[in-house]
Amino acid sequence: MEVFQVSDRPASRAFYSVAGRLLFTESNDSELRNLIVELFAGWQLTPVPVPHRSPDIRINFYCGETPHEIFRDLNHFEVAEGGTCYTDGADFYLALGDALVHLQHGSPVVVDVSLNQLRGAKDPVLARAASFAVCAALRRFGLFELHSAGVVKPRDGSGVLIIGPSGSGKSTLAVQLASAGWPYLSDDELLLNIVDGAVEARGFRSFFATTSGPEGGPFKHCFEPDTVFGVERAASVAPGVVLFTNLNKESESRLSKLAQTETMMRLIRACPWATYDTSIASANLEVLSTLARQANGYDLAAGRDLLEPGFASDFLAGCTRRN
Repeated sequence: MEVFQVSDRPASRAFYSVAGRLLFTESNDSELRNLIVELFAGWQLTPVPVPHRSPDIRINFYCGETPHEIFRDLNHFEVAEGGTCYTDGADFYLALGDALVHLQHGSPVVVDVSLNQLRGAKDPVLARAASFAVCAALRRFGLFELHSAGVVKPRDGSGVLIIGPSGSGKSTLAVQLASAGWPYLSDDELLLNIVDGAVEARGFRSFFATTSGPEGGPFKHCFEPDTVFGVERAASVAPGVVLFTNLNKESESRLSKLAQTETMMRLIRACPWATYDTSIASANLEVLSTLARQANGYDLAAGRDLLEPGFASDFLAGCTRRN
């Protein structure tokens, strides 16, 4: 069996597998490589010591080198999370402040990530550029990211997705359910794909990050739920319920059933790359359409009662029983 050959710089490269795909990373210095390894350790990517085939995805990280020139005649637009995308429909660039990500469609999919400077593993620009590089490449293989928490109902194994922007209570609700014994996928980001005609969800980030500090300050407390709560991390699940959550700042929570068309519209809003990334938009929208048909959608106006021990588990178990 042929082994993929790379340059003799073991300190600057690493291999990972995710959802059956082999990912190869390489950087131009060992410090940057170590930062990437540290960052990837918090994601659900499995290190591969010695690959026995060529990679599906190759991501090259550079620092302090002149980035690729962006051809200004490309179509360009601002993206919702900040930054500017330039594309011709297949290949594209994403400019993120001090970072530039360039994806080249092919076999393997090649992504170049250029950084002006290193600021440490906690640098949000590095984390965002790396996350975008991985997720953009995975979209070429039918794996689409969704900004969502994911948990599994203990009794019947059905999946519950909790969708909402930052500050909407996703992580808090996921923590309450995990502490009550619900297996989990992630508190923040999932990967969706179609398997045998149905949507499967799997976690992307392995740790939970909850806001702490006075009056909901900006400090994040990170932990592994399986270690803290002794609850199982699920590899994947078929979603049966999709919750679109927001904080109502009231004592009681309210749950409202959504029509399938409204569920689909909200899923599209939660997945901006389903329309931004035009080369795979059709496949991405098909995954969201399948999910809207497969799962029952609800609007969850989350109240303070969800913070009471055991309440969230009983409340959401009741909603899934009605499906």
